[in-house]
Amino acid sequence: MASRSRLWCGVSALFTDSRGRVILEDVGYRAVCLLPGGAADAGETPSLAVTRKVHEELGLIRRFSRALAVDWLPPGTPGYPQGFPGEMIYVFDGGTLTEDDLARIRLPSREVTSIRRVEPALLPRRMDSGNARRTLAALRARINGTGPTILEDGHPLAPTRLDDLQILRTPRKPQLWPWHSGPVPAGLPVKQAWGWLFATDGRILVLIGQDTGSACLPGGTVEPADHGSPARTLRREVWEEARVRIGDPLYLGYLHDDTCSRHCARARYAALITDWEPPSRDEATGQTYTRVLATPEQAAQLFDWGNEAASQLAAVHTARENLGPPAPARQPLTELLPRRPVHAPGDQ
Repeated sequence: MASRSRLWCGVSALFTDSRGRVILEDVGYRAVCLLPGGAADAGETPSLAVTRKVHEELGLIRRFSRALAVDWLPPGTPGYPQGFPGEMIYVFDGGTLTEDDLARIRLPSREVTSIRRVEPALLPRRMDSGNARRTLAALRARINGTGPTILEDGHPLAPTRLDDLQILRTPRKPQLWPWHSGPVPAGLPVKQAWGWLFATDGRILVLIGQDTGSACLPGGTVEPADHGSPARTLRREVWEEARVRIGDPLYLGYLHDDTCSRHCARARYAALITDWEPPSRDEATGQTYTRVLATPEQAAQLFDWGNEAASQLAAVHTARENLGPPAPARQPLTELLPRRPVHAPGDQ
């Protein structure tokens, strides 16, 4: 009978805060950060092991029922002791920790010295390369809403579209501006107009920069040619960026940006996608975008909006009900594929 290989079994928990930053531990025995977790005891199931380790290291009582990733580390992986036989590591979804949750964290007297919140794109600066790959793969699996992704040394065996695009490899820009559902006050200039654009299945369009992996909603800066109409800005920008045609925009509200030299509003609209043609290079930015469809909640996980996201998402779903598409089913993000050519707005 062939001999069976012996492997270690490890567990970790992926927690994020309300802004989507990953919770990492500083530990006294490593120069790099780690996810909460560690080795499973002999005969201990992975779900019980991660529950135990999170309680020991963070003082939190949690139950874990969903694995985001299962990774195989090869023998001899750097950073492990001599004779390391390889390891199977389960990454469990710890969900979002509120500020109250974070305030309840109690660190042990040794080993874990502090915790930190890390922007996903900066994980490779804080973790060793294998741990960073594994964590990003698990985070993408969480956004996709799929079952556990199977990894070998942090590399997915069946990469999703998010893996192919290397989503979250570039730091997100914080957009923590207050959300207002009413009209823009007189005297507050509208600087930009962005759109939640619905496909027939209720999912919305997100643009991914092919050079950066950064996500954005379609839309852009109000220009003189728009004659002061943010809705016209949206139509123009959606065509220029994504080669998409939309129906009549429905105003949702605005974000009050108080970080620029002069306060301004960034308007949000909803609209139905009516037609599209293959994407082309956006002359204004030099970017060629990959167009993906996501539920509104999945899309929000690609941005750094903080607690203000909830009110905006509520407005988006109200608009969806008014526009007619169904509540979207959670599924992996998919690409909006080309079909027949269409004419640009205003063409004969």
